[in-house]
Amino acid sequence: MPTTGTARRMFELLEPICLVTYFADESDDALAALGHRTYWDGYFAARAAPLGRVSAQIVHAAFYSFADGEAARHIPSAWETVPPEVSFDAWRRGSAASVRRILGDDLADSPGLARAAELVTRAATSAPTNGRVLYAGWRTLPVPTDPVTRLWHSATMLREHRGDGHVATLLGAGIGGAEAHVLTALDMGIHPPESFGRIHHLPKDHLAEVMAGLRERGLVDADGRFTDAGRETKQRIEALTDELAAPPYDALSADELAELIELLEPLTAALVAAGSQ
Repeated sequence: MPTTGTARRMFELLEPICLVTYFADESDDALAALGHRTYWDGYFAARAAPLGRVSAQIVHAAFYSFADGEAARHIPSAWETVPPEVSFDAWRRGSAASVRRILGDDLADSPGLARAAELVTRAATSAPTNGRVLYAGWRTLPVPTDPVTRLWHSATMLREHRGDGHVATLLGAGIGGAEAHVLTALDMGIHPPESFGRIHHLPKDHLAEVMAGLRERGLVDADGRFTDAGRETKQRIEALTDELAAPPYDALSADELAELIELLEPLTAALVAAGSQ
């Protein structure tokens, strides 16, 4: 049975594949070409597409970490501009193009990548969907046959599976979406945490309330840094997230997991070296 260490190692190996969607230009350009006016219009339109044409409230609940009203600024209006499935296809096509460009044809067309895509897909399509809203949406989508696109698609499916578990863990710890970003910023060494790119645009009075709440609970100190309790809380959340992220890898034998790690390492190294962009 895969351990939490396996889940953490797979997260480290797969995350750089997923991050091209947010760091590289191809997916943004593909969405803009469809007529999306802003980055966030394209982001919400494409990432929420596997849920179907749901309300902004449902997208807000599934994404969890966005401030009140942020989803409603883009959903459903972005879907009225471009159908959700069209946005998703462009998002995926652009992301796969980024992976291919960064890896180069030698790695992108290698038997090793094709085999890695096969194993990642087997893991990604095997886990129970109970309580996993975004992951369940992805499970309804056909898996691409092109190996590079298949690798990105299945890696991102596993990312959403992990994200659903992370949301459950945050809820269990009583950590709100903006609070989670503060803890992540501090864990990344960002200070002040309010300057973190995911929350720095929020109203200053709202951020002040978030920080005050974390201080009252003893998770950050007067200077806005981790207390011992805050750091322990963050570590506990990550450990439980790893535990909840392990089930997909039950679909692979120990030998297949070892093979997958070996196959992914050079791919991930190339993406990390390029900053996934």
